[in-house]
Amino acid sequence: MNLAGLLSRTALTYPNYTAVSIGQEALLTYAQLRENAARLSNGLQNIMKLNPGDRVALIMKNSPEVIEIVFGAWQAGLCVVPINSKLHPREFGFILENSGAKACFFTKELSEAVNDARSDAVALEHLIETSSEEYSSLKNSNEIAENEVKPTDLAWLFYTSGTTGRPKGAMLSHRNLYSMTMNYLADVDQIEPGDSLIHAAPMSHGSGLYAIPHVARAANNVIPKSGGFDVAETLALIEHWPNSTFFFAPTMVTRLINAPNIQTANLKKLKTIVYGGAPMYLNDTLKALDILGPKLVQIYGQGESPMTITGLPKRLINDKTHPNHHKRLASVGIARTDVDVCVVDENGAAVPTGEIGEIIVRGDVVMSGYWNNVEATKSSVRDGWLWTGDIGALDEEGFLTLKDRSKDLIISGGTNIYPREIEEVLLKHPSIYEVAVVGKPHNDWGETVTAFVCLHEGKNVTSEELDALCLDNIARFKRPKEYLFVKQLPKNNYGKILKTVLREQLSNY
Repeated sequence: MNLAGLLSRTALTYPNYTAVSIGQEALLTYAQLRENAARLSNGLQNIMKLNPGDRVALIMKNSPEVIEIVFGAWQAGLCVVPINSKLHPREFGFILENSGAKACFFTKELSEAVNDARSDAVALEHLIETSSEEYSSLKNSNEIAENEVKPTDLAWLFYTSGTTGRPKGAMLSHRNLYSMTMNYLADVDQIEPGDSLIHAAPMSHGSGLYAIPHVARAANNVIPKSGGFDVAETLALIEHWPNSTFFFAPTMVTRLINAPNIQTANLKKLKTIVYGGAPMYLNDTLKALDILGPKLVQIYGQGESPMTITGLPKRLINDKTHPNHHKRLASVGIARTDVDVCVVDENGAAVPTGEIGEIIVRGDVVMSGYWNNVEATKSSVRDGWLWTGDIGALDEEGFLTLKDRSKDLIISGGTNIYPREIEEVLLKHPSIYEVAVVGKPHNDWGETVTAFVCLHEGKNVTSEELDALCLDNIARFKRPKEYLFVKQLPKNNYGKILKTVLREQLSNY
């Protein structure tokens, strides 16, 4: 059940199809990618003396080498540890040490940061820069057959963002990622040989995971020359590569649709934008559909259940005649084919339809637990169910609506208030670009509702206007007691708004 077999089978059937490109230039065919991965697998085992089960870290900007290292490592029976390249060297060091990585591959521009992190990683034996002769020499080895692995063997050790403490390593097996791959093909989108996946989002996260089903179907993995998301570059790549697909955070979608030249851009070759990592606000979704056309798919998942809990496929997003169309767009969709989703109270009992509780999920995609963290595993995985920490409700049609992360819930005067509901209302105002609602500590009420507001350039709005908007749409007790106008909201490296940082900043106001 080795995931490396997906590449081998594709190379057998579609050897001359483009597998990897950089910018607008084709770089590797599937025959060449398979050969590189097989030679690298030999080098990992017989030159670097790595054994099945060892961890191999990647601290890399998006680059062609990511894909050949991942599949080469899997062919050798190794576990990949993807690390976001934008982290601090101390964070690199913690993950390298905690994972016990024996080897770390990195891209040249990260040399200084990676070397700073090396002293924290006792088990690290090999540090290899991907443009070096040492890396090239690993691929000069003879090709080697893939190692047998058990379905439960680790393939991907994914470290959470650590917004509530030290990052935890979600242990994802070959079975987990096979399940995610099949789920993509069943529920997200169809992939045809010769399609394109453009990696504008970090390959250490969702975009890299979605390379797996695209390799399985002989699609072209396109690495932007910038190594990331640049709107002008993205539009040029859409115009160049056929049937282009992206995985975007919602903030990336909003940046794209708000680009000055988006109305005149050539989007004929855009096939699909899969968005996830956070729900997209209704007004943004409607605007994206108007500008981009019927190209959107929403997914809801977590690192612990990679890319797979619920989803809104194109057929539901684009069913404008349905009487609940807007309500559906405001949800995160329906349970994916191979998972069970339930909303429960604090005791684990399912709550009635429409009532709010914690979202739990089970299926072959759910992680086995956290690396070397028994207590966190016991808290998050109970009787096969992953407790997500997200708060939501299922409606009578099976659509799941996220309310908030449990840690973002505001309790004011003993009443639960869900920030997302307030944010949806505030975003109805045409002058508002982004908004985040958090709870501010209060001696009498526990917390009061506070809104951080970003305005479109050149726009103005008063607190009184926003009060009136809220009072027209939600109960008075939910209305923010304070509006703080800021130029931008803090985000993590995946584009998620960091409400933990906003709560810390409240002491400055």
